[in-house]
Amino acid sequence: MNYTIDATNKPLGRLASEVASILNSKNDVNFVKNRVEEMTVTVTNASKVKVTGNKMKDSVHKSFSGYPSGLKERTLNYVVANKGFSEIIRHAIKGMLPKNKLQDIRMKNLTIEE
Repeated sequence: MNYTIDATNKPLGRLASEVASILNSKNDVNFVKNRVEEMTVTVTNASKVKVTGNKMKDSVHKSFSGYPSGLKERTLNYVVANKGFSEIIRHAIKGMLPKNKLQDIRMKNLTIEE
């Protein structure tokens, strides 16, 4: 199955929870939590997502390299300027998926278009 979601004027968290629910197959009748369904989710107009308040300068995007003192903390403004809105959407969706071996497989079923 193919799902297309338009991100125009949708809040970031609501968009991420909607996509994470579809990637988890929670909306499928044959839901089994240890299996990944054959589906793709496409998010269009990622640059038109709505980020409310002062989150662009106050919210922190963290990435860890795995090495000692490898934690990098950057504001959303910095991440959007360098990698685009697709990176913050991908980070929000990944944070809402279960932390298990299927997380990376489910993330491969996601495509984000600016």
